Amino acid sequence: MTVIAPPEPAAGGPARPQPARRRRVGLARFTALLGAALALVLMFHALVPDVAGLGLIVDTALPWLGLVVPLLLVGAFVARSRAAIATVVLAAVVWCLVFVPSVVPLSWTAASATDSQLTVASQNVEAGSGTAADSAAALAATGADVVALQEMDAESREAAGSVLDEVYPHRYGVGTVGVWSVFPIENAQMLDLGLGWKRGLAADLGTPSGPVSIYVVHAASARPAASGERDVMLANLGEHLARDENARVVAIGDFNAGSSDRALGEITAQLAEANQTGGGFGFTWPAVAPVVRLDHVFQRGMEVVSNTTTQVGGGDHLAVVATLNLE
Repeated sequence: MTVIAPPEPAAGGPARPQPARRRRVGLARFTALLGAALALVLMFHALVPDVAGLGLIVDTALPWLGLVVPLLLVGAFVARSRAAIATVVLAAVVWCLVFVPSVVPLSWTAASATDSQLTVASQNVEAGSGTAADSAAALAATGADVVALQEMDAESREAAGSVLDEVYPHRYGVGTVGVWSVFPIENAQMLDLGLGWKRGLAADLGTPSGPVSIYVVHAASARPAASGERDVMLANLGEHLARDENARVVAIGDFNAGSSDRALGEITAQLAEANQTGGGFGFTWPAVAPVVRLDHVFQRGMEVVSNTTTQVGGGDHLAVVATLNLE
């Protein structure tokens, strides 16, 4: 039997793609695809379906997605693909547009301090940590006019009170939250956030410059596929804020929602959170190596002079401290 060999390719004809070239083409497509997906997620993360907790994960991790850009850029250069490089650069630009305005130091643009100010300090003291008194003493030492604490059990409430009651003549507490103030506390009441939990309060601060509404919140925990109760609480808080007639409002506490979390939408539509005085994201949890900002100071009707986080006590959250101009 005669075996006929396949013809040799004609001289000068198209050469078969080499394995190295095929790998570069595949890498170029992969990096370009991921770069485009990253840009879309950064722009439209709130549209990512929250199926099995996917939306919560994406919202929480959003600031950290910027770490993917250098890896993709290396891949694009290795692939020698201009299209892939351009796509990854686009993703980097989108990340910058989304986050750079919020990480610029407040000190660059902060309002000048006036003679009429309100300094608020807040921390989740972690029930059972045994360090509520230490937290209370450290927060009082900041010169705060108002100290708000969350996740207090009976023991930590008594410990914090033993320190703060001597410094702050006005106080109100309900459930796991409490507030101490140098200004009179008026119209204080449990904040009904729809779940029957005593994890929020509302009151008016009688400052010399007029009333300031204050809300102290400890939202329910949020985990993948288990954030419904938190979402309900934050949505109901947004409705309370919409009905508040005071020109000056501050909402502080542990919201159990990162700054990019869609669940904060009803709140951030009405109140703003200032940048950190020294810049950055101001992450607050976990205290030993913060990766997400769960604790917030939202406000309207006032200029923010400073906004910082600080380690106090031995709880698992950093404290937040902000100074606002009342006039």
